[in-house]
Amino acid sequence: MQVGALREQFPVLRGLAYLNAGTDGPLAEDAVRAAGEELARAAREGRTHAHFERRHQLAGELRAAYASLLGCAPEELALTSCTSEGLATVITGLPLREGDEILTSDEEHPGLLGTLSAARGLRGARIRTAPLAALPDAVGPRTRLVACSHVSWVSGEQAPTALGELELPVVLDGAQGVGAVPVDVRALRCDAYAGAGQKWLCGPDGTGMLYVSPALRERIAVARRGYSNLSDPAAGVHARAHPDARRFDSPALGAELLACALAGVRVLERAGWAAVHARARTLATELAQMLAERGRAVRERSATTLVSFQSTDPPAERAALAERGVIVRDIPGMELLRASVGAWNDHTDLERLVRAL
Repeated sequence: MQVGALREQFPVLRGLAYLNAGTDGPLAEDAVRAAGEELARAAREGRTHAHFERRHQLAGELRAAYASLLGCAPEELALTSCTSEGLATVITGLPLREGDEILTSDEEHPGLLGTLSAARGLRGARIRTAPLAALPDAVGPRTRLVACSHVSWVSGEQAPTALGELELPVVLDGAQGVGAVPVDVRALRCDAYAGAGQKWLCGPDGTGMLYVSPALRERIAVARRGYSNLSDPAAGVHARAHPDARRFDSPALGAELLACALAGVRVLERAGWAAVHARARTLATELAQMLAERGRAVRERSATTLVSFQSTDPPAERAALAERGVIVRDIPGMELLRASVGAWNDHTDLERLVRAL
């Protein structure tokens, strides 16, 4: 991997130690240019039939790119606006009944917790929590679904592989997974995997993906139907949803979003995914060691790209670090700051963070 060439793609790195891809990844110049070209074309030519054909083409290319990252076929993947939309599509679309239990971990993101709250409020489902590592052994007789992070947004801990051995649906929140660590939905043996386009794939806000296994797909009701996810929209009220995962597509993803997301993926693709994953995880491990040597307690983690560490006043310290040109985030309600380390970072970024503390 040509690290210098990769870093040059991201203007934000010229002035900041940007360690915040777990919130939003850095935008590459190629991605910004691609979005601008689509908007300029629309302004110049109008949004006619050709414009919508262009959207369709870009959607197909992005679907294929995302599917290759998840190890699934393109027809098994829907394009969404974010991880949360994918999780909501699956969980609220399942035929859950009063008293059915959903098992989740005790360190989940509001994007999943909001959907679980809806399942409880609208369907009467019961929500039970357990530590992420203990989920396989926590399944009970009333458990109908396990929904949890592939990589915890709090600690960077990975979900246990034993989840794939369960004989009930497993839905993974992959917001901190896809792009950050290798993902193979076949090897994970999950039934659904929702991911983000704007984080580790360096795409724009408003992009994401959803893998659904063929078996689970047939159990999910498609309540939201429109032009984009109908196989025969001209059939009016008799129109049917696509038979594959396109039935779950977000209804309106603009050409500029699709082009920007695709260009961002291509930048990382050219660097080589194996190298991208390996470099990011190696740098994150080094940062964890540097922080520990500085006397900061580091949250127990897996070999991922997130490093969470102790802070007595996280919001104030985050703001102070930003003034020094170091961008991290705090975890709401916890005495933790979190650094998100990507392949585009280098040791000067890590040293800048440690020196600024």
